[in-house]
Amino acid sequence: MRFGTVPVAEAEGAVLAHSLMLGRRKMPKGRVLSAADLAAITGAGIAEIVVARLDPGDVGEDRAAEQLSRAMVPDPAAAHLRLTAPQKGRVNFHATGPGVVGLDPAAIRALNLIDPALTLAVLPAFARVAAGTMVATVKVITYAVAEAALARAVAEAEGALRVRPVVMQSAGLILTDAPGQAKDLGPKAEEAVRTRLSRLGMDLAEVVAVPHEEAEIAAALARLKGDLSLILTGAATSDSHDVAPEGLRRAGGTVARFGMPVDPGNLLFYGALGNRPVIGLPGCARSPALNGADWVLERIACGIMPDAEDIAGMGVGGLLKEIPIRPEPRDRRG
Repeated sequence: MRFGTVPVAEAEGAVLAHSLMLGRRKMPKGRVLSAADLAAITGAGIAEIVVARLDPGDVGEDRAAEQLSRAMVPDPAAAHLRLTAPQKGRVNFHATGPGVVGLDPAAIRALNLIDPALTLAVLPAFARVAAGTMVATVKVITYAVAEAALARAVAEAEGALRVRPVVMQSAGLILTDAPGQAKDLGPKAEEAVRTRLSRLGMDLAEVVAVPHEEAEIAAALARLKGDLSLILTGAATSDSHDVAPEGLRRAGGTVARFGMPVDPGNLLFYGALGNRPVIGLPGCARSPALNGADWVLERIACGIMPDAEDIAGMGVGGLLKEIPIRPEPRDRRG
């Protein structure tokens, strides 16, 4: 692609490199100039303009953006994404419903290394999205890009982006009453959990309050409604063999993990009872503020059971904002 200052009469078919004000009308940069455009520019008293001309083998910005975005998402409906029409070298990707972002980080990095003119910005992997959330944007920075570079980017980007949709419709919540706990803990917990589920398009099917005992938790789990079971205890779960995890085992379930490197949220556990996932929420889940439980809940609601490597990876970026209701702040300095 070549840039230069040319007489207006010689600019037909070229790309306007800088926007022009023609009286009160603005002619935007990037416009492929027609004979009518040149007449309007001449009528405004402008004799020369800066234009760009594509070289053989160059692909215009809109066509390049569309090809790249279609390679990334060949089936938008299956990827739960909506793509905008290309405009000024840009295509945006919007989620069509609640879920988490699924992507191939290596492919996206490779794409962004091919040519500075070809760019893809995307939300982090597993970021929670709702219907209409912008998930990613492709932008071709220059007015055109070399066909060879575009072909390499298309090959790297194939199928690199999607939204993993929420597959569960509801959850049940077990609250335990521990001796000496504040009376308002239950209502706070129910409200916060209901809000979290609603962001995922899920319903809170049932709330059951039981004494803080293994047998009571086990019995409640056996009859709890919902596709997903949540437990929030009146006393913190401090060990894999504390009351709530043992209650899950007593019901016939398994504990896959206790503890996570996200703060607030360290004291979370999760497992399963038959085919139903079970999450033991940390006390910070009574607050609406982001905590580690959100990251685990969102993935499991989308049918993704985290493994040990997934949880370990959450430690990077896992130091979250302190929540005001925390009984033991991690840093007591003013």
